[in-house]
Amino acid sequence: MKYLALAAPYLFSTTAYGAILPQPPSQHTLSLAPTVKVPVVLGVMSQCPDAILCESVFNDVIQEAGDKIDLSLTFIGVTNSSDPDFGVTCKHGPAECAGNVHELCAQKYEPFAKWWRFVLCQNSQNERSKIGTPGVTLGCAAQAGIDWTASAGVCAGPNGAANGEEGLRLLRESVEVTKSLNITKSCTIIINSKQVCIRDSTWYSCEGGHRVVDFVRQIEEEYEKLND
Repeated sequence: MKYLALAAPYLFSTTAYGAILPQPPSQHTLSLAPTVKVPVVLGVMSQCPDAILCESVFNDVIQEAGDKIDLSLTFIGVTNSSDPDFGVTCKHGPAECAGNVHELCAQKYEPFAKWWRFVLCQNSQNERSKIGTPGVTLGCAAQAGIDWTASAGVCAGPNGAANGEEGLRLLRESVEVTKSLNITKSCTIIINSKQVCIRDSTWYSCEGGHRVVDFVRQIEEEYEKLND
């Protein structure tokens, strides 16, 4: 959180006699007031090429307006009670479900800088199908400075697996949240509860534009509203 700077509590002046007298605080002294960040949600699938592109765009947005947003991922899938491993069907297969679990657990337990670096590392793989595999998960966790034997890994499952009870629950809950937000395409971008753009092979439904500068502008506009 950023805080408005406080004016110096006292100003001092020297009298003709050399005495130093405290002056009262300026009437313009500002009180502490935490700012409100703009919630940004990306509806994605971990192995989806459009999600990977979208997250790349938002990595640039973060460079410009990262201190003004609260970014989170929510995952697209279909609840499937007959699925023995995840209870969810993912478009790109079980490995994608695993990747979703890994990213959800990292998102829950790690600070933003670490879990976002973890996601970008997974996205940088030469083959999207490697996302969600134990080797890539553990390697990217190490690269992001995440101790996978601690909370995020315990959530997801040991040794890069994706069978942790909490992680599976997070996946099922995320799928339901995504559905409640009327997100059906990866990647769908929501800024301050408003769906502003979709990337699905091409950009569309992007009234405010789909360039980095467009998303930054929309975020700054919402930030001003929230902190007016």
